[in-house]
Amino acid sequence: MKLGLHIGYWGLGLSAQDQLELVREAERVGFDSVWSAEAYGSDAATVLAWIAAQTERIRIGSAIFQIPARSPAMCAMTAATLDHLSNGRMILGIGASGPQVAEGWHGQRFARQLQRTREYIEIVRMALARERVVYDGEIYKLPLPDGPGKALKLTISTVQERIPIYLAALGPKNTQLAGEIADGWIPTLFSPEHVAQARELLEEGARRAGRSLDGFDIAPSVNVAIDDDLERARDVMRPYVALYVGGMGSRERNFYNQLVRRYGFEEAAEKVQTLYLEGKKEEAAAALPPELIDTVTLCGPRERIRERLAVYKEAGVGTLMVTPMSFEPQTRLRMVRELAELAAEI
Repeated sequence: MKLGLHIGYWGLGLSAQDQLELVREAERVGFDSVWSAEAYGSDAATVLAWIAAQTERIRIGSAIFQIPARSPAMCAMTAATLDHLSNGRMILGIGASGPQVAEGWHGQRFARQLQRTREYIEIVRMALARERVVYDGEIYKLPLPDGPGKALKLTISTVQERIPIYLAALGPKNTQLAGEIADGWIPTLFSPEHVAQARELLEEGARRAGRSLDGFDIAPSVNVAIDDDLERARDVMRPYVALYVGGMGSRERNFYNQLVRRYGFEEAAEKVQTLYLEGKKEEAAAALPPELIDTVTLCGPRERIRERLAVYKEAGVGTLMVTPMSFEPQTRLRMVRELAELAAEI
């Protein structure tokens, strides 16, 4: 199991120099990759370009580029450019984002996401392969049939023969799609205890495409707090988990809330969401059961973290994207070093 450092959204508690030191330390201790995110603040591509310029070996990944933020062609152009700047270290992670961001920020309708994602990835692959892009889909038509548009192909090649494409997915049908068309799967609030459900969905998607999952990378994004005080470590996780379970979306459409319900936490999911949407964020965080926090994060003393890392490895995780949870730069650096040590022991 390889380690990836997920630095998340830019500018939340760390300076540029703090972030760079964290990435360089991850590279020094043997992390395989570093990942950047975007929502409606910093963009992921600029951060990855900046990191690529100041590292040598560690791979760079988008977790994720938002589908509504870029046309398929722009996504391919960005990925190819980053592959050049990093000398072949680019991993392209993409995802649908959510309806509030897609429609409220990007002005893109959040509809028919399965078909949209399928067509988007097909066009990105065509462009990265430097094929002339002619596409007649249900969502995308290139060139537009009623104007002066011309079928074009990417003017630059990629350094890698094939840039791997990972799909962020939560729902059952989107997880099946990842198994069908992607090279890896990026889940959030991932539970290794429930991996059998996810693997069945991934395998079903792979069967539809007539392929196996050999070489397919399960790459969950997991928050980490290494602390001898287990309750204090859990408390570090509470605002984050409460935000996703309670407030990331509406009552009718919160994919993360639906996910933890599938894990068996229906009552807790309902209570946390109700409190969060009423503006009672601290009460929502306090209402999270310790068992739920333990299921979807890595927290506690070193020995406990080592045991949980082994569980993730046994579950078939290929890349574990970890986010050290602390506002103290030195604490984050310590956790990066300890994670590398613990991963080497399992």
